[in-house]
Amino acid sequence: MLRLLAALVLLGTLTSHAVAQDAQRSECLAMANAPPRAIPVNFRRVAAKADEVAITYAGHSTYYIDTPGGVRIATDYNGVYRTGRLPDVATMNRAHATHYTLFPDPRIPHVLHGWGENGQAAHYADRIGDVYIRNVTTDIRRYWGEDSGGEMIKDGNSIFIFEVAGLCIGHLGHLHVKLDDSHFAAIGRLDIVMVPIDGTYTMSLDGISEITKRLRASVVLPMHRFATPLDEFMRLIGQQFDIDRRGGERTLRISRDTLPATPTVIILDGV
Repeated sequence: MLRLLAALVLLGTLTSHAVAQDAQRSECLAMANAPPRAIPVNFRRVAAKADEVAITYAGHSTYYIDTPGGVRIATDYNGVYRTGRLPDVATMNRAHATHYTLFPDPRIPHVLHGWGENGQAAHYADRIGDVYIRNVTTDIRRYWGEDSGGEMIKDGNSIFIFEVAGLCIGHLGHLHVKLDDSHFAAIGRLDIVMVPIDGTYTMSLDGISEITKRLRASVVLPMHRFATPLDEFMRLIGQQFDIDRRGGERTLRISRDTLPATPTVIILDGV
């Protein structure tokens, strides 16, 4: 018993130390914990134009993120949803074959599995080019949907967070469970968040809407939609979100300076 207690204390110490290290390196966590700071209007006007990030919807839950420094990231990469050149970074979640591949193109230098091995949680806190990538793990069900009654797989999903050009970009992955305070604290501030809105295979629309409202990112990019009525999703997240339908546009080019003043759901072509 004493050995077990000692091991638990050690695990808690190591976990706290890892979180503390992430907080020191993450600008998004630092900004989330810092008090609000007003920036004079005249300073904002003369500030240098921020670098743009390009976010392209490829299909299902795969978005491509192209950074100003030339790093290309593909989320929930399975090798099927492709656009342009191969990614430099491929993140994956082991929910279904549409969210990962065990045989990615060997030319992809960085393949980040959202699940760990031997019962351990995946942990990333990596600087790759001009982007800092970290993750927050959540449990998933072995079978579809939050109400399926399936067996839980601990830390089987990762929320990946990409910090680049002053932006905090989050991809919720194949989210099956509601987030608690510890999850939100570990996520920190998000400017852009990619959320699954199928309402069946991941979370219910009610559940994902509550998470979306609490994150209150400036930009919400839906994914994993299937036949979900967009009007229903918009009704649930409330009137504090605007909606911007980008018919014919699959790519969003955005910078810290061009984030919308009001939280906005942006619907790219194909979603």
